[in-house]
Amino acid sequence: MNLYDLDFTALEALFASWDIASVHARTVWKWLYRQCPVDFAGMPNMLPQALRARLIAEATLELPVVVDSQIAADGSTRKDLLHLADGQRVEVVIMRYRHRHSACISTQVGCACDCRFCATGQMGFVRQLSATEIVAQVLHAQRTLAANGHKLTNFVLMGMGEPLLNYDNTLDALRRVCDPRGMGFVERRITLSTVGIVPGILRLAEESLRINLAVSLHAATDAVRDTLLPVNRRYPLDDLCGALKVYTDITKRRVMLEWVMIDGVNDTREQAEALVTRFVGIPVHVNLIQLNPTPEFDAQPATPEAIDAFSAILDRAGIPHTMRQRRGAPIAAACGQLRRRSLLEETGR
Repeated sequence: MNLYDLDFTALEALFASWDIASVHARTVWKWLYRQCPVDFAGMPNMLPQALRARLIAEATLELPVVVDSQIAADGSTRKDLLHLADGQRVEVVIMRYRHRHSACISTQVGCACDCRFCATGQMGFVRQLSATEIVAQVLHAQRTLAANGHKLTNFVLMGMGEPLLNYDNTLDALRRVCDPRGMGFVERRITLSTVGIVPGILRLAEESLRINLAVSLHAATDAVRDTLLPVNRRYPLDDLCGALKVYTDITKRRVMLEWVMIDGVNDTREQAEALVTRFVGIPVHVNLIQLNPTPEFDAQPATPEAIDAFSAILDRAGIPHTMRQRRGAPIAAACGQLRRRSLLEETGR
């Protein structure tokens, strides 16, 4: 029995079945999520000896194993390949900024959304990650940073997979890491990114978790978005914008719109003007992203001149926007590049 598979209620129930006071469940829970242990050697001293012995005899602390790591030359980005219990693999990226440390977390092995410019989409869908496997990536990032005297301050669900197509496991994982009895991660420092799964956005609007929502938009007309994100044929822009209006009305929070700038495809004046028109009355922040190279997508990043012209249209309309700081491209750890392969498999060496 892996203790990391249990939420707090299940841990309390287990201890109750062992005739152990619930106060000790709180102690163990805090130890699990703040110390991120991989064995029982460092159990809190205040635990009863009988409980310590039973945990050692009947429980395990199983977390994914790192099978490959790549670190950018400037040390700002690290990509780890994690080996899961069934042999599948996912990638997690840890990024160092001036005043914060962030991690990019996966929610599925592969992805079924088939976004044309995304390496994960190009590999197809394999399976859902469990809540424990999602949490384990956060714990891994936290433990890795702590070993170097740093703290995980933010994380984004922007890795492999579509979080809202693994809704229950993703939300269970978020509740665990935000539980103040354990890790107590600050909700507003978490961002969930979706390609626009309308039912999931509407469900998320009703949740009590005050996380941030990002939408991989990339086009403001159905004709262009259909070619880049096939999911748009199921949830076209009118439906998506309607869901975002509901979301922002309920949560009172602004939505981030992610926009990969692709030369001659979505970097045009027409797309910028369509973006302005479509999001009238919906509070958004546009995050412009430089296209990163991936297999099977033969396109070029937008030119600086096109980005400037696009940005000028947003400026005139009063739509806030930023250009995402590019991280990890040389080690295939940047936006859209995660693919669950080791360096050995990528290079053939």
